[in-house]
Amino acid sequence: MADIIQLLPDSIANQIAAGEVIQRPASVVKELMENSIDAEATEVKLVVRDAGKHIVQVIDNGKGMTETDARMCFERHATSKIRKANDLFSINTMGFRGEAMASIASVAQVSLKTCPKDTEIGTQIVIEGSKIKDHSPCHTQQGTVITVSNLFYNVPARKKFLKSNTVEMKHIIEEFQRLALAHPDVFFSLHADDSEIYHLPPANLRQRIVGVLGSKTNEKLVPVTEQTDAVEFEGYVGKPEFAKRNRGEQYFFVNNRYIKSNYLNHAIGAAFEGMIAKDTHPLYVIFITIDPNKIDVNVHPTKQEIKFDNERVVYNYLKVAVRHGLGQHGVNPTLDFEQEQLFNNYTPPSETNHSSASNQTSFSTTGSSFNDSQNTSQSKRNIDNFNNWEKLYEGLEDLSSVQQPKTQDESEKLLDFNDDAIEQIPAEKISSAPSKLNSNWADNCTQIHNRYIIHNIEKGFLLIDQQYAHERVLYEEYYKMLNDEKSPIQKELFPQTLNLSAGDALLMNEILPQIRNLGFDIEFIGQHSFIVNGLPADLKADHDISVLLSEMLNSYKEGRDLKLDTKECIARSLSRSAGIKRGRKLNAQEMAHLVKRLLACKIPSKSPFGQSTFVQFSLDDLHQLFSK
Repeated sequence: MADIIQLLPDSIANQIAAGEVIQRPASVVKELMENSIDAEATEVKLVVRDAGKHIVQVIDNGKGMTETDARMCFERHATSKIRKANDLFSINTMGFRGEAMASIASVAQVSLKTCPKDTEIGTQIVIEGSKIKDHSPCHTQQGTVITVSNLFYNVPARKKFLKSNTVEMKHIIEEFQRLALAHPDVFFSLHADDSEIYHLPPANLRQRIVGVLGSKTNEKLVPVTEQTDAVEFEGYVGKPEFAKRNRGEQYFFVNNRYIKSNYLNHAIGAAFEGMIAKDTHPLYVIFITIDPNKIDVNVHPTKQEIKFDNERVVYNYLKVAVRHGLGQHGVNPTLDFEQEQLFNNYTPPSETNHSSASNQTSFSTTGSSFNDSQNTSQSKRNIDNFNNWEKLYEGLEDLSSVQQPKTQDESEKLLDFNDDAIEQIPAEKISSAPSKLNSNWADNCTQIHNRYIIHNIEKGFLLIDQQYAHERVLYEEYYKMLNDEKSPIQKELFPQTLNLSAGDALLMNEILPQIRNLGFDIEFIGQHSFIVNGLPADLKADHDISVLLSEMLNSYKEGRDLKLDTKECIARSLSRSAGIKRGRKLNAQEMAHLVKRLLACKIPSKSPFGQSTFVQFSLDDLHQLFSK
């Protein structure tokens, strides 16, 4: 039998290693910037073009390399970081395995210029697909300049799996942010297609966090500092009231190396228990200093997962440190996150019904008002379904008190609400419906606990969640606008400036055309800033536009992670941020408007996020409850 096992050529072996280490342009950014940090650079400049697909360039003022080192850095498993196996368990540098440069050179065109300190002549190396094209002396400044061009040019099967420029740039920004946060004493800058995205001079940790995550982050931060014999903690957590639904602004660093750890994240969540809602997540930037011999960083190719010698000890210390930090700065737990002042705000129904609209907080389904004239544009709705709804109100004007159905047959006539039976109702039918359907809309609505609306029907009532109901109404109207027409714009007398983080600014630019279709007149003015010249004509003036759009972007990220259609993501996210919230007091007319518009929706029984908008109770159901 002939021998069949052969050694792989270096070029193929390097490409296999690249498959583990270099997944996208952001992987190149990570490896090159980490090398700059290891070279003791105090200035690191990152330049990318075409979201890194065309060019990734890192310029630093580090120690530089000799001619021999410049050549050796492209050899597989060539490293200055370790000498023996035991060194793997006392790693103090960012890189150490010696695979990065060899892997990058195997799948891209690489140019290296480097010059060590106190040397006038440097070294230039040009390499393509692991093959050296040029190796010569050159004149360059102290430090290293590495340019990676045409990533995956020789591996088209890998190249086609790269995402859009927006997605790839998002990953690059994330890697940049992690390195910038880990080393606040180093100057960092990021240039993308001739635009400077970040300019971060050396600073303390708090200043660096604000520089990376945005100016509004400063007010959110609570310092956390704790020292023990086993481990030290330093950093910041966000105040509970600023917790978000997504996990974007959460960073752990162990010995200045960014890591991911669900276990430690759970410790943070446990520390915030009783302070934030279950579906929200706090901001945190936590640095953990521990003896390198007590951790193993060589458990994953990306080096973002590590093992602790005693995870339980670190978990408990971290939980206590965060609790202590929150307590020292007067952050007290709240037992009920949706607690309203139920008794202090109570107003008898007679007073509520006769109070003027000017004394009540108003809202709308498209951000401000229910405009029946707009509803006439919604065509081809199911009239039969409207008739089904109409039956629920038959005889309502004759009901003077709640009575038990006299016969079983009578109780069985109650309609069942389900998505198959409930379809859109013509808006013009609502406005011109018989008096038995419209005469007592306002009188038939009662708000309880500033959260729910009770709406009477013929033989029972609907219990409506005002937040979920409003989200459903807004979602369907926004989605229609995104597909059919532009919304009227109300110009602002004093345009507002919107300052976002780099990642959020990237997302905003991506969805700006769709946002404008909804009636937002927003322009990008450079850096991470936008100017808001106009708002949808139906959006209430009492909305804080910066908060509304920030919440919309956070919800949009969630929808995008679920791989939803862009328009659906925008409609969902804006409906959540613009919708009324639990705890908001509504007058009778507002409740009536909300119920009318909800029943006109295509799927009135569910919010855009899947929650039930209402529950139906029949008189028979109530009778059974009281008969037990």
